[in-house]
Amino acid sequence: MFFSKKGRIFAANMTRKRKKARSHRGLQAVTLCISTALVLILLGMVVFSVQVADNLSAYVKENLTVTLMLSDDMTTPEAQKMCRELQGKPYISHLTYISKELALEEQKKAMGTDPSEFLGVNPFVGSIELQLKADYANSDSLKTISQQLKANPKVNEITYPQDLMDSVNTNLSRINLVLLVLAVLLTIVSFSLINNSVKLGIFARRFTIHTMKLVGASWGFIRRPFLKRSIGIGIGAAILAIGVLGAGVYALYLYEPEVTTVITWRVLAVTVASMLVFGLIITFLCTYFSVNRFLRMKAGDLYKS
Repeated sequence: MFFSKKGRIFAANMTRKRKKARSHRGLQAVTLCISTALVLILLGMVVFSVQVADNLSAYVKENLTVTLMLSDDMTTPEAQKMCRELQGKPYISHLTYISKELALEEQKKAMGTDPSEFLGVNPFVGSIELQLKADYANSDSLKTISQQLKANPKVNEITYPQDLMDSVNTNLSRINLVLLVLAVLLTIVSFSLINNSVKLGIFARRFTIHTMKLVGASWGFIRRPFLKRSIGIGIGAAILAIGVLGAGVYALYLYEPEVTTVITWRVLAVTVASMLVFGLIITFLCTYFSVNRFLRMKAGDLYKS
């Protein structure tokens, strides 16, 4: 009876210890998941910002207007034929033909008077407004395009906002460089932070790892449960980070629906995929290297770690 009671007490103590150990490991997993998610949110914001900056750059460039001032003797059919020819050019995103009559009507509305009444003739000439594709909206391409367009004798003048275009290209290049540097720094810092968190979790089970080595378990067999757990933590952290970032994007959309011009489904898909892949890779690699570190240790070194 005495030994039976003692055995029950021992079994109860062991059960409590196992529950405490599982609870401790569960808390470590939650902590690691949250810390990884915070890092993924920052990295996701960088990836998101880089893509939005690219889309914003393309949007601004494609809304810069190149104006072709046509000669006074150019008829509407000739201008329409020229528009059809231009529409087939690879650098044209969109074009609008403004006839002399339409230009006069617009000025009447703007000025409130008819200039042709006291001049006797329509003082305006027809024009074609071009929006170029983003890849061609730079100084070098525009010089080449302008030379081609000026070869037409019916084109008197070509105007475009050169200073604005140069400013947009310069500023966006600087922004992309800053974001790239920030992404590299965040990657290094995040790897260090997550690696330290993973090491702490594995450190608590270093004696279990050593015991498994003593009974002849292979390194691959010992690593397997740790790597599976790391994959689960990586997926969980990525889902948590995606949820937080997605909520922020949705709030931004509610505040300004026009953001869909630069925040496309492609941007969201690439951001989500990047966060998921990075979350899996970084937790997997950190766990792999940390487990290997303890596998290489001798018994005496486990007490010094």
